[in-house]
Amino acid sequence: MLKIAVIGTGYVGLSIATLLSQFNEVVAVDIISDKIDKINKRISPIDDNEIQDFLTNKRLNLKATLNIREAILGAKFVVIAAPTNYNPETNHFDTSTVDKVIKETVEINPQAVMIIKSTIPVNYTENSKHKYGTDNIIFSPEFLREGSALYDNLHPSRIIVGENSDRARMFSNLLEEAALDKEIPKLFVTSSEAEAIKLFSNTYLAMRVAYFNELDSYSELHGLETRNIVKGMGLDPRIGDYYNNPSFGYGGYCLPKDSKQLLASFEGVPQVMMSAIVESNEIRKNFVVDQVLKNNPKKVGVYRLTMKAGSDNFRQSSIIDVMDVIHNRDVEVIIYEPTLSDSLFEGLEIVNDLRRFKNESEVIIANRVSDDLSDVRNKVYTRDLWERD
Repeated sequence: MLKIAVIGTGYVGLSIATLLSQFNEVVAVDIISDKIDKINKRISPIDDNEIQDFLTNKRLNLKATLNIREAILGAKFVVIAAPTNYNPETNHFDTSTVDKVIKETVEINPQAVMIIKSTIPVNYTENSKHKYGTDNIIFSPEFLREGSALYDNLHPSRIIVGENSDRARMFSNLLEEAALDKEIPKLFVTSSEAEAIKLFSNTYLAMRVAYFNELDSYSELHGLETRNIVKGMGLDPRIGDYYNNPSFGYGGYCLPKDSKQLLASFEGVPQVMMSAIVESNEIRKNFVVDQVLKNNPKKVGVYRLTMKAGSDNFRQSSIIDVMDVIHNRDVEVIIYEPTLSDSLFEGLEIVNDLRRFKNESEVIIANRVSDDLSDVRNKVYTRDLWERD
């Protein structure tokens, strides 16, 4: 049984910690004491059914702590799952949290092999090896969906490790051993190639979202039924009937920041598509605003701030950007978001009495709809075709 430290308990970190603690001693670290307390009480601090099920019903060798030294000391692997937000002023990921963990690991346990799961720029791993005087850093990208992160670790589509070595295989074997699926496709490449795989994969997904959103914009303006066009396209197996549900724009932890980081990395490389993917998302959100306001409503209700169904994440949620633009055009906005107990969000009133919310709203915008709105569908503006994802 190996000791493994996991730094960060968001979707990536907590799902990895839960997965690996089935067969290893795992110590998870966070800076938020409430999250630590919940994990140690076997309560998931994030909305993920599989994580909560494992915490409740599985025998896990999992401990959470605020003390990073306690976690790293004696660990064979240190999995880094710290957040890296995109900084628009520098056109670069803010990797300061990852930098800090690498520095502390080298000081506390220089023999530990660091596995970076945070999303980072291409060449970050190689540069960090030189910067911190260690060869013990490997990048291994994560491909998880919010709300089903542990499920995706139990049934991974692939395992990619940015090194071709015995220790890289050892780590990949730990992931496969803990997964429910076996004979998982594995790929061992350089860390820079693995970093590029992560960014290009997420930018491709952003492109797919943007494509179906622009198809939907065209259909809406020309009086066509988007559902029929998407169904017809999906019958072609090269396109497929998946990841094709129009929205107010792509959002969440990964797609906005990863596509912008990849675009920034293209400096000096001829390109058009990468710029278009990023620009398309802003165009889509402005188009949605124009459609919502074309009949001059006095009060617009925002139904849920979450990015998608099954997620508790507001970060980079497209509906928030749409909401802000509507408000900036001098239209009154109220919000229904039952996960918030405050009376205001970004200065806007939260109305969590659903009946009052529906009565007061002239138009209700919903990136993803639910049965809650079935009695006021004539008020609802949504582009959600399938009522999923």
